[in-house]
Amino acid sequence: MYLAIALLLAALIGLRWVSRPSQVSWIVLAQAGRALGLEISAGGASEYRLRGTPMIVVRDLVVREPGAGRPLLRAQRVYLSLPWATIRAAGDSLDIERVELDAPQLDIAALNHWLATRPPSTEPITIPSLSRGARVIGGRLIGEGWSVENFGVDFAELGPEKPVRGRLKGHVLSDGVAIPFDVAATLQRASLARGVGMAGQVAVEARDWTLPMRVRLGALLYSGDDGLGLDRLRLGANARYRAGDTDLPFVYGVAGPLRYRDGKLSLAPMGAILRGDDTASGSAASNASAVNAPTPNNAAANTATTASLIPNLDAHGSFAFGQALQLHWQGTLATWPAGWPALPPPLGQSDSPLPFRLDYQGKADFSGPTALQLQRDQTRFDAGFRLPAVLQWLDVSEGSPLPPLNGRMSTPKIEISGATLEGVEIEIEDDPQEPTAPPAAR
Repeated sequence: MYLAIALLLAALIGLRWVSRPSQVSWIVLAQAGRALGLEISAGGASEYRLRGTPMIVVRDLVVREPGAGRPLLRAQRVYLSLPWATIRAAGDSLDIERVELDAPQLDIAALNHWLATRPPSTEPITIPSLSRGARVIGGRLIGEGWSVENFGVDFAELGPEKPVRGRLKGHVLSDGVAIPFDVAATLQRASLARGVGMAGQVAVEARDWTLPMRVRLGALLYSGDDGLGLDRLRLGANARYRAGDTDLPFVYGVAGPLRYRDGKLSLAPMGAILRGDDTASGSAASNASAVNAPTPNNAAANTATTASLIPNLDAHGSFAFGQALQLHWQGTLATWPAGWPALPPPLGQSDSPLPFRLDYQGKADFSGPTALQLQRDQTRFDAGFRLPAVLQWLDVSEGSPLPPLNGRMSTPKIEISGATLEGVEIEIEDDPQEPTAPPAAR
């Protein structure tokens, strides 16, 4: 008798709770918060549905570590639908129907701080299944010195043993440089060490130049003590460099292990190739609607100078992008491009390949100091310059006959006008008032 009354009272209280969406969301969020060690709240009106496949909508979601000054996640709207079997399993099953996030904001530093507080686990990561996929619109990822704006994700289905096909888009912003992207992505399986491929449009947009690209990427997902990332990365692109009246198509490729940790993206060791591409004009023109490529006629007019301005080089080294951009390359120039300023003798008197070393550290728009070292036979040339100044000098038909750089050339012997000079050292100084000191080469 007392048991029956108690069950009836509990049922009445339960019915009252579920008759109020705010109470349902409060229960769900409180339970999730206790399980994850987080404070989870929702300030907007909530919705729920119990018939058929249960569904809940939470608005103005805020998630933070207890006592933290800033939340690790905000979202205007969160939609979740999941079958009764998952609810009854009380966390033992991660079979979900669909997830939607509207205008989420994820703070990477706050997220990493929370992850560091979680107890270690030797259990493999459990991948949920989403029978009707997921969608993210208007998202924002906030890093240290960078952000991804208007981030979007859309895929139709997710399962541990099924390929995942979807679309990613957004704008990366960092230090005056924007990187819009819109790519189709395929994941072989929703687990680590599985293949991932991407193809689509990416661009780098600085104040004075743009670099639209059609990229193709293949790699394996990776997670380890050195961060998250991609193993066996292979990336190739048809690209165009545009600055003022300059429009140069070229192709390039990079390879290596990509890592992200503590706000820093790195690719080391890396290999790279660069080729002037006469055929890239047609390839890029076919994608004109996506990357604003010039018409085939304009592209053809510029093609004649492409091969003479874009060097053919093979290099290896490292790349890092965090508070600043760091690039360290060494490799070989097959030939000195005919469209570049002529090398002084004896560098310009030989047809030998040119080993080089390039070091850059500065803003992502390459406006910082660059160090370049060239060697041909027994002659060596060390230079320091800023790329925007050199590009501007190349665009000007009249002006200084010497490029804006500081340099030093040394050679054991040089022949000029029938005279032979030995132990020659030549220094070039751009402007004594504003020296361009090259960074120390590595």
